[in-house]
Amino acid sequence: MDQLTGVTIEAIDLAAWAPQALDVQAVAFGLTPEEVMVRLHIVGRHAQQPGVVALGALVGGRLVGFGYGMPNRREHWWSSVIEPYLVARGHGDWLDGVFAVTELHVLPEFQGRGVGSALIRTLCERSGLGRSILSAIDAETPARRLYRALGYQDLARAVHFPNTDRLYAVMGAHLPLQAPPGRAQSAPANSR
Repeated sequence: MDQLTGVTIEAIDLAAWAPQALDVQAVAFGLTPEEVMVRLHIVGRHAQQPGVVALGALVGGRLVGFGYGMPNRREHWWSSVIEPYLVARGHGDWLDGVFAVTELHVLPEFQGRGVGSALIRTLCERSGLGRSILSAIDAETPARRLYRALGYQDLARAVHFPNTDRLYAVMGAHLPLQAPPGRAQSAPANSR
């Protein structure tokens, strides 16, 4: 049975869809209105980065999930934070020539249905690069289990980003990503 029935994965204009994307992230990640406002400006800056790939998961024109990423550059803030952790573990080369999955969020009622997997697999496929890197909360969460099922491995753990008490893990994978259990390796269903 196709778990994505009724969900279309398609390219979106990240700047134009930023308010709806942040609404999804607020629900999926538990953001406060103040955090949403700060992130709205960040997403606007990211939308202007060279090589950015942004996708939406849509049901009848309603955004139920989104993801975006870009080729990683060492001068990006995120890279400057994770670099010492990666270098200390012998993974400094993962900062170059990789696609950084910047955000990936799905509304709770659509989680567990293959939407997140379809988003990240399509993002990475469209990146044109041979490896991908991301950060996720350093806990045994559904997101971490999904990333592992797709082939991501921990590169660094207990990574501390400024302005949060949460610890993160940095994960990397060679592309193409593995098919999650029970799904074919072909392109995600309903993707444009």
